[in-house]
Amino acid sequence: MPIKTDVWTVGSAPKKLYQSKLPSEQLLEEMIVNSPSILSEEWMLIGRQELTDAGGRIDLLAVAPDGSLVLIELKRDRTPREVVAQTLDYAAWVDGLTESDIAAIYQRFRPGQSLSVDFQTRFGRVLDDDELNASHQLIIVATELDASSERIVQYLSKRDIPINVLCFQVFQAGEQQLLSRSWLLDPVQTQVNAASASQGLSEPWNGEFYCSFGDSVSRSWADAVEFGFISGGGGSWYSKTLQLLSAEDRVWINIPQQGYVGVGRVLGPAVAANEFRVMKDGEERPVMEVAVRASYHAQFIDDPEHCEYFVPVQWLQTVPISQAVREIGMFGNQNTVCRPKTPKWRATIERLKERFPHFDDIAASAVQ
Repeated sequence: MPIKTDVWTVGSAPKKLYQSKLPSEQLLEEMIVNSPSILSEEWMLIGRQELTDAGGRIDLLAVAPDGSLVLIELKRDRTPREVVAQTLDYAAWVDGLTESDIAAIYQRFRPGQSLSVDFQTRFGRVLDDDELNASHQLIIVATELDASSERIVQYLSKRDIPINVLCFQVFQAGEQQLLSRSWLLDPVQTQVNAASASQGLSEPWNGEFYCSFGDSVSRSWADAVEFGFISGGGGSWYSKTLQLLSAEDRVWINIPQQGYVGVGRVLGPAVAANEFRVMKDGEERPVMEVAVRASYHAQFIDDPEHCEYFVPVQWLQTVPISQAVREIGMFGNQNTVCRPKTPKWRATIERLKERFPHFDDIAASAVQ
């Protein structure tokens, strides 16, 4: 069923607001450029109306925290087949962009600014040339969505194409217009599809989960080992992929720029920081009271979008960061959790099983 939202005023006599229209989709594009969080708080716009080598123009281009590109195309008045075909055509062009191409696009969008500097300011990490454009997402923006578009996008997504639709609806409230936003598909799935196919050709998933655990002021590997968890937070991009994990899943932990430090079995689903409990001295305690080596975004503890989320883990084997396993060619990704489907991930797992021989020992405790 095509996306449709109904809105009422709140009160003893609720009044339904009727759907209206923007004067033009050009206005919607201007709104997005002036306030990119309308699309996502986790993306940084880097280009607008870029001319492709086939003569078309990409409406908007953004970058995600992992360096993947996000191609954003407004539906305008095109038919479902036209807009999807155009988006896929543009994706083929985006896939071939080099680091210098992307830097030049950003220079045209933000004259005098540096992509690497602005990326580090925005996301708090260095932009790695090997990560930039390793994958991409395709986002169609529409003010209304027909059943045909929905079927096409769902079909492609089920086949691991990272495509989604963001539908904006406009409602009239007196003289003011209100804008609502709805995703056709869970954006986490689109993010996962992009991450899963990065860094090489796709192949059947081997059932092993990958976790990027950023040991820093925000979280501590020593805490994670002591209390049995992995975590992510600071924004939905970092925390929502934890939802991919279920009890009994096996997950391999990589600390960026350091290497692989452990493997464990998931014990349960992701839980918000203000609800997660761990054992300390034989007593169950709130994690934020006892995991004191890092902040875990404590300032957002009551904000469900930005707070830290924790997944309980039984460690099968861990090593200190000083003994992290890091070898040339091993898989790496900034997504907190993903299901890689590349030969590089398969080769990485084969090597990690040699370095972590207790990877399948359910009874094992953490080996330091």
